[in-house]
Amino acid sequence: MKQGTIRLDDAGVVLNGTPVWQHVTGGFNPGSMTAIAGANGAGKSTLLRAILGEVPLTTGTVTLDGLRPQDFGYLPQARKIDRAFPISVTDMVLSGAWHHMGAFGQAGCTIRQRAADALARVKLSGQAGRMIDALSAGQFQRLLFARLLMTDARVIMLDEPFTALDAPTTQDLLGLVCEWHGQGRTIIAVLHDMHQIRRCFPHVVLLSDRRAVWGETARILTPATLQQAYGGLQAHWPGMDT
Repeated sequence: MKQGTIRLDDAGVVLNGTPVWQHVTGGFNPGSMTAIAGANGAGKSTLLRAILGEVPLTTGTVTLDGLRPQDFGYLPQARKIDRAFPISVTDMVLSGAWHHMGAFGQAGCTIRQRAADALARVKLSGQAGRMIDALSAGQFQRLLFARLLMTDARVIMLDEPFTALDAPTTQDLLGLVCEWHGQGRTIIAVLHDMHQIRRCFPHVVLLSDRRAVWGETARILTPATLQQAYGGLQAHWPGMDT
C-alpha cells in the first residue's frame, strides 16, 4: 500500500441502533479525486467522518498509511456551521493555520499575508473586516475554501461543497478543487450532481442499500446502478442517458 493511501476493510457503522452501511471495502490512492454519491440518508457524510475518526466503526478497519491529523483538510456542510458565532472573516481564515501558530495562537505577518492572499484567491478581499454572519451563502462558502487554503492538507475532504451555490461561485470553487488535485492532493467530495461527477471526478463511491460500489466513474455511474441507488428520482442524476 502506497504511503498516503486511505483504506477501508469490511467497514461498517451503526448509528442509534440502525446500520448506515456495512461491509465497505475500498481505498483512496494518494492524489486521487473521488466523489461520494448516493441518495439522502445513504451515509455519505458518515463515510467522511468515519475516515476522520469522528464516527466509530462497529466493524472493520480504516487504515491511514503515513497520514497524520494535520494532513487532513475538512470542509463540513455550511448549514451545519453556527454563523452566529462572533468571528470576523479574517479571523476565520486564520483559524485554518492553527498548526502554524505559536502556543498562544498569535498570527505573524507571514501568516496574515497568507490569509489576505487566500481571501483574494476566492474573491473576498473586500470582506476581510466583516463578521461572518453578514456574508451571503455564496460568500460564506468561499470563506470556507479560503480557510482550507491556509492548510497544508495532503487530503481534502468536502461535504456538499457546491450545494445551493450559483453557477459562477460553483465554477470558481470547482476550479480551486481541480487546482488542488493538480498539486497531487487527494480529493474526496460528497456530491449530488451526477453530471459534475462524470465531468470532473475520475472515481466514485456510490452508496446504496447499505453497501458501497467503488471504482472508475464511467464504469460505476450507469443507468442501472443509479436506478438502484435513487429509484425513479431521475432529477438527482442529471446528464445520464436512460
